[in-house]
Amino acid sequence: MSYATRPRAALRLRAATLMTLPVLVLAAACGDDSGAGNEKSPPIADVPSAGPSSGTPEAAGGTATPRPTAKSAYYEAQLTYVRCMRTKGGYKDYPDPKLSGYLDWAKIEKVVERSGEQEAWKGGRNGVCVPEMQAAMDVEPEVDQQKAYESMLAHATCMRDNGVSRFTNPTMNGGQAIPGGDPNPASPVLDVGSPTYKKAQETCRPKLIDSVEGMQ
Repeated sequence: MSYATRPRAALRLRAATLMTLPVLVLAAACGDDSGAGNEKSPPIADVPSAGPSSGTPEAAGGTATPRPTAKSAYYEAQLTYVRCMRTKGGYKDYPDPKLSGYLDWAKIEKVVERSGEQEAWKGGRNGVCVPEMQAAMDVEPEVDQQKAYESMLAHATCMRDNGVSRFTNPTMNGGQAIPGGDPNPASPVLDVGSPTYKKAQETCRPKLIDSVEGMQ
């Protein structure tokens, strides 16, 4: 498999170049004007707005209850990107973002496998949803770089412990956590399609916090 068809390697190389952690986040509402079909998109999970309703004990003067989490600008931007990917982007089964606002890369990976199209990783067919993707990236919360590094280090260690011996550690550069992984992203040596790699990936995925999942 060539480097051009290795989206995870491409993401790692981009992160190393920019010295950032640009986890792809998802953005603004798009109409269905493509050849993706006229089928209704599946409903997108919603997050309740903050504040008690009139029917809660707190509103009635009773015992206070925890308020539901408010929608964040980042989460809303990702919902818009998801809607675009389901319509203009051509992937009607594109998954909801996590409640943290980050993409669910495990589910997106399955969309890529089903469709056989690398465009499902980001931006959609012909990059039609790139503006929505960028809009979401613009409102991504600041990433705790130390936590990001520690998460990726634990993941890299786990990958090696589970048979992917050449998986490299992340590094810190100028205060930015740079993902590890393939020792030569420009000419990959890790076989990401092998049973060993896939099993290790499934085992070690929980080591990654949401802000760096999909980057390593």
